[in-house]
Amino acid sequence: MTATSVAIRAVRPDGTPHRPKQSWGNPWTYLLATILVAICIGPVLYIIIGGFRSNAQITEDPSGFPSPWVFSNYAGVLVSGEFWVAMGNSTISAVGTTVGVVLLGVMASYVIARYDFFGKGAMYSLFAAGLMFPITVAITPLYLLVRSLGLVNSLAGVILPQIAFALPTTIIILVPFLRAIPKELEEAASIDGAGRLGFFWRMVVPLSLPGVVTVGILAFVTTWNGYMLPLFILNDASLFTLPLGVQNFASQYSVDTARVLAYTSLSMVPALIFFSLFEKRIVGGLQGAVKG
Repeated sequence: MTATSVAIRAVRPDGTPHRPKQSWGNPWTYLLATILVAICIGPVLYIIIGGFRSNAQITEDPSGFPSPWVFSNYAGVLVSGEFWVAMGNSTISAVGTTVGVVLLGVMASYVIARYDFFGKGAMYSLFAAGLMFPITVAITPLYLLVRSLGLVNSLAGVILPQIAFALPTTIIILVPFLRAIPKELEEAASIDGAGRLGFFWRMVVPLSLPGVVTVGILAFVTTWNGYMLPLFILNDASLFTLPLGVQNFASQYSVDTARVLAYTSLSMVPALIFFSLFEKRIVGGLQGAVKG
């Protein structure tokens, strides 16, 4: 088939270009995807919209829309000091955990990925086994350990265990990134006079940045939504993170359902925004880990 005949077939008799029909696939697939998205987003939208309703509206029609829209619920939560104290505690806990997870995870992953030593496989298997060890199983001995260290009722007592439980996922993701770095780069860096630490900070960390960003985001979001560990460690309301703040607020204003929904909505917003902004980073980092 010549290029002239292809060009003729690509043009209709009226002179307009002929475009092949686009296949949209199976409509049942789109229907199933829509149902799954609605199941996931529906509760979140219900909570957010419910915060704009009055208690009378919720009692009269629990699934209806605000009529009229009530903004005083959100305004009352935003001007309360309790919400911002919990927000600050969650920020300190999430940032501290993320920094610790990233630093320790990169260092441990670098050793496992780049060096051969006795017990290397056992160490990697130990971290992999940590993925199957939920925090709920270890909460009692963990509490006893934190109490013996004198860290009960402190944010440090929450941050340190969170770092420990986030390290297995971090190492599993980062090790393939670090293994994929060519050894020729390390040899060239050593010829140029760079030591192991210099090669690590100047070459390894920048090259593994997609994986580092991924594990940092996962650690931040997981810590922000953490509930079980702060529940056991923190007793002082001034140290409550947002999940505990929601529970405490709901117990204080149990009859004010609309205001509780507003508080819950505002506590979700930072994590939702953070996750939405870096969603592509997470997917890209996980794809790189699989390819590595």
